[in-house]
Amino acid sequence: MTILIKNANEVITLKSAVQGPRTKGQMGDIAVVENGSVLMEGNSIIAVGSIAQLEADFPDLVKAAEVIDASGKIVMPGLVDCHTHLVHGGTREQEFNMRLNGATYMEIMNAGGGIHATTKWTRETSFEDLYRKTMNHLDVFLKHGVTTVEAKSGYGLDWETEKKQLEVAKELQATHDIDVVSTFMGAHAVPRDYKGREDEFVDVVIHDMLPKVAEQNLAEFNDVFCEKGVFTPEQSRRILEAGKAVGLTPKIHADEIEPYKGAELAAEVGAISAEHLLVASDEGIQKMAEAGTIAVLLPGTAFFLRAPFARGRLMIDEGVPVAISTDFNPGSSPTLSLPFIMNLACMHMGMTLEEVLTATTINAAYALNRGHQIGSLEAGKQADVIILDVANYKQLQYFYGMNHTNTVIKNGRVVVQDGILLKNQLVN
Repeated sequence: MTILIKNANEVITLKSAVQGPRTKGQMGDIAVVENGSVLMEGNSIIAVGSIAQLEADFPDLVKAAEVIDASGKIVMPGLVDCHTHLVHGGTREQEFNMRLNGATYMEIMNAGGGIHATTKWTRETSFEDLYRKTMNHLDVFLKHGVTTVEAKSGYGLDWETEKKQLEVAKELQATHDIDVVSTFMGAHAVPRDYKGREDEFVDVVIHDMLPKVAEQNLAEFNDVFCEKGVFTPEQSRRILEAGKAVGLTPKIHADEIEPYKGAELAAEVGAISAEHLLVASDEGIQKMAEAGTIAVLLPGTAFFLRAPFARGRLMIDEGVPVAISTDFNPGSSPTLSLPFIMNLACMHMGMTLEEVLTATTINAAYALNRGHQIGSLEAGKQADVIILDVANYKQLQYFYGMNHTNTVIKNGRVVVQDGILLKNQLVN
């Protein structure tokens, strides 16, 4: 199929001569084409420019194309949500009330809530029920303009449940329109029956789980929660290095609750990204900038936990490439709205309107090692395109807390039209 989007007020291309994630002033350069058009054939973008240019360069394709009139609207790359805990059982609304009454994240976790509660429910939930629940979540993501999602495991803490989570994600990658990218996070917490024997559980992750993940091709990335009371920097280093040895790219939950040298560790082990970073040190930020480690910031978590926000403005100014994400999970960020997270990044982390667009497209794509394929509207890239019901990109954050997505094109096929999810043609 050939599709031509024409007459858009603005086409936000994110095109740049820069190879790799954007830093500093590059994050503000979103390459806007006014009164622009986008031509797609099959699952690829053919060209972006004025309608006159496209008609002159590709007359036959333009003539044969299905036309979408984007008058009064803007067009941009599909959003990339590069940090979620997508597959899980249960919900934890009771903990929200506990926090409102003063309980901290770690107090709830130590009392048997938090990750341990979700682990129990995820273990008890069947593959089929997890699949259906997660399918529904992906539908909501898609209606909000998200075309690629990362999915972490980590609510099993035993091999069978970790495997179940990863297999659900793999099946959804095959059957849902959204691209689902899997991350193994067996080191999300220490199981209760390993309390006092934390190094033994680290050995289980390293010698039992990680080789199976690699052998069964269940994930691309390996993540660990480096935090006081969870995994130490040395334990985290062992897990990440072991993952690298079997071909899994390291990521790290770093410096979320207390400063713990997680950002420094991310740079030292060559992690593609360090995530959360609410209390990352100045030294850690500098080391990440030097290493080119992407900071995946999660303002929804700080908002929901009523914690200080990560220093996004400082990180950008220091040269760290920044991405932002929902951190969708049942405990600390139960939201499926990446547009709202973009609002929070502007309001609470000092990021500009342009920087949040970069952080949720091309930089988020690079955080999943897909910047060569998605995240900008350029010839040869995957045809993941969204049309938004605003007159210009500045209105996206001005009209906050809303879903402005009108149309979603995924892999060259319209999957959301006039805000309505079309029948998923990939489902058997």
